[in-house]
Amino acid sequence: MNKKVNMKNILIVLGVVLGIAVFAAGSGLFKKAKPHEAEIRKENEKIMDSKNVKEIYFAGGCFWGTEHFFQQIRGVVGTEVGYANGNTQNPTYEEVISHTTGFAETVKVKYDPEQVDLKLLIDLYFKTIDPTSKDQQGNDRGNQYRTGIYYTDKTAESVVKEEVQKLAKNYDKPVLVETIPLKNFYRAEDYHQDYLDKNPGGYCHIEPGLFEMAKKANPVPAKPKTTTYQKQDKKVLKEKLTAEQYNVTQENGTERPFQNEYWDETREGIYVDITTGEPLFISTDKFEAGCGWPSFSKPITKGLIDEKLDRTHGMDRVEVRSKTGDAHLGHVFTDGPTDKGGLRYCINSASLKFIPKAEMETKGYGKYLPLLDKK
Repeated sequence: MNKKVNMKNILIVLGVVLGIAVFAAGSGLFKKAKPHEAEIRKENEKIMDSKNVKEIYFAGGCFWGTEHFFQQIRGVVGTEVGYANGNTQNPTYEEVISHTTGFAETVKVKYDPEQVDLKLLIDLYFKTIDPTSKDQQGNDRGNQYRTGIYYTDKTAESVVKEEVQKLAKNYDKPVLVETIPLKNFYRAEDYHQDYLDKNPGGYCHIEPGLFEMAKKANPVPAKPKTTTYQKQDKKVLKEKLTAEQYNVTQENGTERPFQNEYWDETREGIYVDITTGEPLFISTDKFEAGCGWPSFSKPITKGLIDEKLDRTHGMDRVEVRSKTGDAHLGHVFTDGPTDKGGLRYCINSASLKFIPKAEMETKGYGKYLPLLDKK
């Protein structure tokens, strides 16, 4: 048995002895998580309960370091060390290091694909190994230390093979990382689980700086800036708007049919409140009503507008106003296309500003682009 295995066994024994001593003292050193660690664990438990958690298996030399490495990556919600793709059942550590079972020290990684991509996990894994080395990583030698990525479904298979082939182009020697289905996996003894958490100074073949790199490799994405739309003072609007725009939006006026800016506008884009810039209507909901004003089957969402009974001019109508800007927009009628819901939002062009599709991203309306894909 080589010196590294002996050293590893000595460290294991010391770790077990230390664990027993700590337990006997009742200190709770390894059982009591720090507050922020407890929060992370609680969040991971929630994710683990979802059906979206995926799993992949990495063999990268001594599994103590490989497990600890993956535990640093945001989106990895669970790990377990064990023995994979061997020829016996329920092997012990001693049997595995005897080189007679064919097992590889392997880390089962559970991850949330909505938080971390499998391609990133593979790329990071490659930073911890020498993929051209056969049965050796660092000072550890033996077939249990071979490298491999083992998958359990066809989707993962295609990603694994494609990424490894891509990364292999960066090496002059052949890459020897196995990319095969998982045949079997047996959980390793308890003292191997979370070993470097329990023994911070324990043996590890991975350079310590890589753990810090893993922590920073998948940062929480910055929250998108939210635009706050506000009602404008009438004095500001008097200076900002044209006379007709002010008359329509602030004095409930009505522009002439067929003689306004958007009645025959057919380009893709979004229509926003002229007084606040808040999105109100989308071009995919616009239709030709023959009335001479822009007509829409519905607003982007009902929460953007207010509808009020209007009995002016001797008629009973439903007025449409923008909720945030409290600007008069027009009226809604029940003579719209039945296949679009039967409503016709007849809106004054003077109350709107049209943003063409090509300008939506640069003008801050990019998140509404998917609405234009509707048919």
